[in-house]
Amino acid sequence: MVTVDVKLHQEKAQQDLPKPRLVIGGEDVTKASGGVHEHRNPATGLVQARIPLAGAEEVDRAVVAARRAFEVWGAMRPADRRRLLTRFGQLIRENIPRFAAICPLENGIGIGGWAETVGPHVADWTDYYAGWADKIEGMVGAAYSPHENVEYTVAEPYGVVGHIITWNSPALSLAMKIPPALAAGNTVVIKPAETTPFSALLFADLAREAGIPDGVVNVVTGLGDAGAALVKHPGVDKISFTGGPVTARKIMADAALGLKPVVFELGGKSANLLFADADLESVVPYCAAFAMSNSGQGCALPTRLLVERPVYDEVVERVAGVVSQLPVGDPLDPATYIGPLIDGAARDRVQSVIENATKDGSGRLVCGGERIVSDGFFVTPTVFADVDNRSALAQCEVFGPVLAITPFDTEDEGVALANDSEYGLSAYVQSRDLARVNRLVPRLNAGTVYVNPGPNPITSPATPFGGVGISGFGREGGKAGLDEFLRVKGVGVGRA
Repeated sequence: MVTVDVKLHQEKAQQDLPKPRLVIGGEDVTKASGGVHEHRNPATGLVQARIPLAGAEEVDRAVVAARRAFEVWGAMRPADRRRLLTRFGQLIRENIPRFAAICPLENGIGIGGWAETVGPHVADWTDYYAGWADKIEGMVGAAYSPHENVEYTVAEPYGVVGHIITWNSPALSLAMKIPPALAAGNTVVIKPAETTPFSALLFADLAREAGIPDGVVNVVTGLGDAGAALVKHPGVDKISFTGGPVTARKIMADAALGLKPVVFELGGKSANLLFADADLESVVPYCAAFAMSNSGQGCALPTRLLVERPVYDEVVERVAGVVSQLPVGDPLDPATYIGPLIDGAARDRVQSVIENATKDGSGRLVCGGERIVSDGFFVTPTVFADVDNRSALAQCEVFGPVLAITPFDTEDEGVALANDSEYGLSAYVQSRDLARVNRLVPRLNAGTVYVNPGPNPITSPATPFGGVGISGFGREGGKAGLDEFLRVKGVGVGRA
């Protein structure tokens, strides 16, 4: 067993957290019908805040406020929306250190790694969609009789959009969903997880400071019943959800009652194809460390490493050398790479995955696997080699710092292994052979393919991101992400 001693300067850092509350129609609500959640610091296990939880009553108030605000926001001149969203993006950029400070306390993201990249990405996504606000266009079609009719289209906002935000990187999830919805002219009701309310509260505070009208951005932190109330509410016109397939199926069933459209960004078990021609000196550290970033709590992380046979043994040895040296500990320490998982249930679940895989022979344990003794929710970064691609270790999303490595002999076998999954969010290719890359991209069953990516390939705001299979449908990013929050109206004008 390994012992992690987390310094309790965490208590001092808790002063950086926004005051727990709901935000409804511009008002701060500190008492709510859903009860109270005791938020525990993931690094210490200690209660650091009491979070008021929305029930159906508060969700209804938020939807009513958003509907009322839509009459103002949806009718606003697009140039004015752009101006306010641009100011919003500037304020986010000015508050990047605050977003970074929240992350370690909210869900254990290391201040020296993933956390310091979050704020810039939130600002970039907001800036990008601010620029789209006054560039939304329709088109003039070919009329049935051009001498008598004019036919054209108008792209319009839905109205009120309900956003159910993921907990593993809540600030980034907010940035990928909220700015395009606002740029399109919609108002929003955001339901963060009870474990990660603070990023959403800072986000709403900065929207208010930017001059975005009250009620345009509402925050109703809550449990599953609050999410269900949001999905079923007749005043909500569309749902955007990031999370897992199990919850998505429940949301889809509830949305079906009102035939309400949804967009889902769900889980992944992303394959990373590493070919023998790759530069192992630079590629292996990336493949090893990026799979462990955010303590492995990322839907698009390359958690299946598929390695061409001629370099397989060398890659396994190199990966083990990198992973075994990744610092585990206090997420407020800039030197830490692996912080805690979100809570005790996540820690126990991931540790169980590791122990079961060791016992049933799903793979050969190369490094890690030891239990960590700590009051926080830590798991040792772990690598398995020779993993059976049909095993639970290779097929199920672990959402923890666990990497599965499998060999392949031919390009066709590598593609078959990569595609042998119900998930289809992302795929990765490491090769200097551009002809091979061009062959592989259309063959990989994934919404996004990253080829020889940099050290932190979070999708840029201009690039559509989303999955196929049980990784969901719809896109976030680019014009496709804007179009998710617009519906097209056809207009035919005859002779008067």
